Amino acid sequence: MTSLLQRFRTSLFLGLLPALMLVGCSTTRTVESNVNAYSTLAALPAPPTYRLERLPSQAANAVRFDAVESQAQQALAKVGLQRDDSNASLVLQLGAEAGFVPNPYWEPYYRAYPFGPGPFYGSFGMGFGRGGWGFGMGTGWMMDRPTPLYHRKVSLILRDATTQKIVYETSAVYEDVWTDDPAIYGVLFHQALAGFPTPPQGTRVVKTLVDRHSTVPVTAAPTAPAKVEAAPAAPKR
Repeated sequence: MTSLLQRFRTSLFLGLLPALMLVGCSTTRTVESNVNAYSTLAALPAPPTYRLERLPSQAANAVRFDAVESQAQQALAKVGLQRDDSNASLVLQLGAEAGFVPNPYWEPYYRAYPFGPGPFYGSFGMGFGRGGWGFGMGTGWMMDRPTPLYHRKVSLILRDATTQKIVYETSAVYEDVWTDDPAIYGVLFHQALAGFPTPPQGTRVVKTLVDRHSTVPVTAAPTAPAKVEAAPAAPKR
């Protein structure tokens, strides 16, 4: 009886193991964005403070912008910058975008539409059998368009408070089928400020492992330069 019970428990554990592994894996997600950064800073300014300058459109939509602003301030604090409107070394301007873009994985199916197959497809045929000619038609319809990608973008511009010259410019663009607003902006600000104050100049890919339930960065994966396709060589004469 004991042996049978042990075998049952072992079988039950082995049966549930794949499901438990999937649950464990699903608690985190990798957020990947294209970061474009440029800096003339050699080190943190003294004092390491900034004041926020809101654009008129942001001031008019203060309720919506407050959440984005809060996410940016948390990311800035992690790289050593604190908000101090009365004693600021830098002036900060923020930007945030939200929208949808077509899913590029489905783009070939829509490229020829409306003169090609597009989102609809079907088939028909004719044949000769006992009793004469026959005609048949079978159709299959795909009415739903593919899931679009969420487009989210953040940008930060830092100016010298005395000279008003731009000393730091960065942005992060994220496009995927998953998002979590407004917390996703915190991840993007975190990625946009990766390497501050001396980030790699230009465009690169930044990956961050986040907790699905809180969208809090867990670890930052290594960054990689963005791929740039080489132009085709000119034909030899």
